[in-house]
Amino acid sequence: MKSFWKRMRVYIVRSSLTTALLSRFIHGWLRLVWLTNRLVPGSDSVIERVGRGERGIGAAWHGQHLMFPCILPGGNTGAVMVSRSADAELNARVLELAGIGTLRGSGGRANDRKSAERGGARALIGLKKVLDEGKWVGMIADIPHGTPRDAGMGVVTLARISGKSIYPVAYQTSRRKVLERTWDKTTINWPFGRAALVVGDPVSVAPDADEAAMEAARLRLTAELERANARAAAMVDGNA
Repeated sequence: MKSFWKRMRVYIVRSSLTTALLSRFIHGWLRLVWLTNRLVPGSDSVIERVGRGERGIGAAWHGQHLMFPCILPGGNTGAVMVSRSADAELNARVLELAGIGTLRGSGGRANDRKSAERGGARALIGLKKVLDEGKWVGMIADIPHGTPRDAGMGVVTLARISGKSIYPVAYQTSRRKVLERTWDKTTINWPFGRAALVVGDPVSVAPDADEAAMEAARLRLTAELERANARAAAMVDGNA
């Protein structure tokens, strides 16, 4: 049964018509969630920060990134790295429907051979160019099907070569479903409740950072993202 659904999933995401229909449905669902969940006091706004001239790298965990198309500003003001996998085609389509540019690749660890083969190095260079143009970028911090909620080195490398800080981003709703059997504990946010958006303390990386400094930045990003997600959950659950 598991292999059957795996084959079906591959078929669905490779069908251009099905992908187009699903991406529009998902985009509509995310808009419904965004518009019907009232942001609680103390929430941040990525869009307002960008409007004030702040630029950098927005980072979130796998499974907690699904609201990126609503959280991040559109209008050709930035871009998000999306995996080259067939499954990620839906993510790319939804982002593009929201007016957000995409670059295909795997962030992973910057010195990882598989990451390079998937276009990770090229994507990082592309994201740096976007940042150099005065725009923002978005990335998933942890590595696909790796250790969940453990930042990879790709986003840290981008911060080093671009001179831009990483901003941990977390969004949570009071009504939600956590898919416990998924590797990343994907959260499905439901409409008609309360929401919290938290932007954590920025993580900066010096351009001459050595291996030890890069690892320290990676660990700091992991801690800040965990803190931001815990804060967002506490705000909507009444435990803040």
